[in-house]
Amino acid sequence: MKLLVSFLLLSLSAQAAITLPAVFSDHMVLQSGKPVPVWGTADANAEVTVVIGSQKKTVKADASGQWSLKLDALIASAEPQTLTIGDKTINDVLVGEVWLGSGQSNMAMTVQSAKDYAASQTAANVPLIRMFTEGSAAAAKAESQGKGSWVICSPETVGRFSATAYFFGRNVYDVIKQPVGLINSSVGGTPIESWISPEAQQASAELKPFFEALKQEDAAFDEAKVKAVYDRQVAKWAEAVKQAKAEGKPAPRKPRDPIETRKRKGNVGGLFNGKISPLIPYAIRGAIWYQGEANTNGPKPPFYQAQLTLLAKDWRTRWNDEFPFAWVQLPNFTKPGEGWPIVREQMLNALSTIPNSGMAITLDIGEAKNIHPANKQEVGRRLAQWALGAVYHKDVADTSGPLIDKATVKGGALVLTFTHVKGLNAKGDLTEFEIAGADGQWQAADAKIEGETVVVSCKAVAEPKQVRYAWKDNPVASLFNGAGIPASPFRK
Repeated sequence: MKLLVSFLLLSLSAQAAITLPAVFSDHMVLQSGKPVPVWGTADANAEVTVVIGSQKKTVKADASGQWSLKLDALIASAEPQTLTIGDKTINDVLVGEVWLGSGQSNMAMTVQSAKDYAASQTAANVPLIRMFTEGSAAAAKAESQGKGSWVICSPETVGRFSATAYFFGRNVYDVIKQPVGLINSSVGGTPIESWISPEAQQASAELKPFFEALKQEDAAFDEAKVKAVYDRQVAKWAEAVKQAKAEGKPAPRKPRDPIETRKRKGNVGGLFNGKISPLIPYAIRGAIWYQGEANTNGPKPPFYQAQLTLLAKDWRTRWNDEFPFAWVQLPNFTKPGEGWPIVREQMLNALSTIPNSGMAITLDIGEAKNIHPANKQEVGRRLAQWALGAVYHKDVADTSGPLIDKATVKGGALVLTFTHVKGLNAKGDLTEFEIAGADGQWQAADAKIEGETVVVSCKAVAEPKQVRYAWKDNPVASLFNGAGIPASPFRK
């Protein structure tokens, strides 16, 4: 009897020792067509067996209990399967296409906050789409365990899904007819430097001036002074709430705590450590990125191309996978200053420094006074157009809007050529073009479409040297291709 009890206790101890990342949970979607890493912790030197379908693999944990293995590539299947990892059983597992969505508030923004929610909700009975929302916070070091669970898409659940990720995934699903898993790891108000590993950023020579500027900002941040100002704001807000209540009016919004906001942004690499690291190396088809608003201020805009390029390279290196990567170019929005046009330009230029990449141009679907534009359906559709054409090799109208190729001087005009130019057309008047001569003074210019080119001229500039288009925070998009996608802003 003693031996039996001892055996049972040992068995229970062994079973309880297996720990898995949160992303390995019921209703998960595994990536098809490529090896699938599985990892976790167990007792030191213990054997861990992983089984799915006819595949069975065993690995031995190291002296610290860490273990990992790779399942052979799986075939896409909408039939629910069971994944057994040691004593853990994960139910309702599908195999299909997995995409990681990350960034700041426009990626975090939910379906219920996007336009036409009632229609989206009614159409959301799609159980083959699932979303995992990474719920962990920023961290000082790279974490191996996150938080969250997989949720099946339904009218009851879709409202809490990331809208950009969902509409992207929905468009992909509608064409490929395979399960789609979406991983949402995003936080509002966060800069790109929070999402890249601190080690990669510290090793970047290009970013040294950026970090010097950050040091100066940190040195100028007086926490005690900031807290005192905030406390006074909260006191005034509390009085305003009482007055509003007495008058039967809506209460004003509480002021945002700048110290808490600063912490939430995770400093350099904090969100990578807390919200990306726990997901590595979960097998994905690719990643989509919607961020940039938090990098339009101060000295930050000119560094965005280097940062975005580094983010893609760093993530791919850590995943050991050159997966496709696409981002949303900042839309039109009223924010005076050079920051928004420069970040858009940096995003455009990153197409040449990030292989296997794409960009959804959204210059026509922003909102002048809303930094969170409601039309996430079209944002998701344009990202999906890129993925369907460039990644899944489906026949789509185009994967991008027109992108500037070159500007050639011809007489007193500049002739512009583009890629993604089929069906080049103007919506309304062709506006937002400017040219400059040797003096560098920009002048409003006339523009006309000739075939697949745009000819730009200005009587006040006899010898044009430079041209730019939509170089404002809130321009009017006027140049489109036949796919209905606007041209990216540019200067040449």
